[in-house]
Amino acid sequence: MLAVIKKELKSYLLSPIGYIFIGLFIFMFSLFFYIDVFARNYIFFQYAFYSAATILTFVVPVLTMRMFSEERRNGTEQLLLTSPRSLASIVLGKFFAAVIIMVITLAFTLMHLAILCHFGSPDLKVAGVTILGFLLLSCAYISFGMFASSVTENQIVACVLTIGVFIAMWFLPNVSSIFSMFSLIAMFDNFPTGVIALNEVVMFVSFTILFILLTIIVLQRRKSVK
Repeated sequence: MLAVIKKELKSYLLSPIGYIFIGLFIFMFSLFFYIDVFARNYIFFQYAFYSAATILTFVVPVLTMRMFSEERRNGTEQLLLTSPRSLASIVLGKFFAAVIIMVITLAFTLMHLAILCHFGSPDLKVAGVTILGFLLLSCAYISFGMFASSVTENQIVACVLTIGVFIAMWFLPNVSSIFSMFSLIAMFDNFPTGVIALNEVVMFVSFTILFILLTIIVLQRRKSVK
């Protein structure tokens, strides 16, 4: 799995994809930080993450759309499926590589926290809980984006499918309260209050594991057919 992680990290950092993702996220986060926090003289770092959760909807697909679809398009999927590594290690390797890029991206947001610390005394505990919740949300989004990439060889289709499902999740609670449990952003909303709710943590982890497993199943079925 470590070999896969290294390979994927190189593909992110030696191509524009990783830098586009990091640059786009930091630019948008900085914009919302100024609008939601700095311009209003707030010292609540977590406020920027309410808007940042929306950013994920559009930038995560940039990170995940090529994970497996590019392998199919380039004809290297057969090599991937017949390699001595298990499918689980391949999928997890790709997943954790994307998560590492996300962690690097979140590390850049700490400069905004440093700005607030210079001008005031933000609640570092709440900031830490918010970042934890945001990372859990990111992992859930990455797992679905990876799954979408595994079911098509077209990166654009994978990207559009991922964005479409994420946007649909925004409106599910408006359709019926029954669907509120499927709204990832709604589950994230408790974290910026400084509360780590066990239900939300379990849902994020379960969602992530579910789509990692579904990705493995998709690849396993494709391998058995070939």
